[in-house]
Amino acid sequence: MNGRERERDLLASHKLLVANRGEIAVRVLKTAKRLGLRTVAIYTQVDATSPHVTFADESVPLVSSNSGAEKPEDETLASNALAYLDARAVLKACLDRGATMVHPGYGFLSENAEFARLLHEHGITLLGPTADTIESMGLKHRARAIAKEAQVPIVPGSEGLVGSVDEATKV
Repeated sequence: MNGRERERDLLASHKLLVANRGEIAVRVLKTAKRLGLRTVAIYTQVDATSPHVTFADESVPLVSSNSGAEKPEDETLASNALAYLDARAVLKACLDRGATMVHPGYGFLSENAEFARLLHEHGITLLGPTADTIESMGLKHRARAIAKEAQVPIVPGSEGLVGSVDEATKV
């Protein structure tokens, strides 16, 4: 078996859930299909006829764990939008469909450390940074310190958090 065949076999053993919608989701789904990955799209009632829903191998409706609704059609427009941010609802979709990997797309859950931890705890691979990295990079003073430690060029600024407007003005 050559390297390409081994790669195909490995990818065939996985299933990718795309935790986003719209053009981003379609691009990720197309690439996954080209690689031979089985795919799952998530959607809300509002997005039920969107291209990403029909392009994926499987699609699963999201019901926000915070909405009180039991099925997607009972959710309000506001909770429909929030369902994409509901880490537990997306995790449930992963578990229900046997997803082994999640691509968060941009925005939504891609910068959510709790989501990264939930997936990790359930043996699901997030195609993105670890929860610790998400937290560190979300704290700009910590991100700056990490970049400095790694000898990455940084723009002039404070060496940590500033405590007052006067201190910020001086920096």
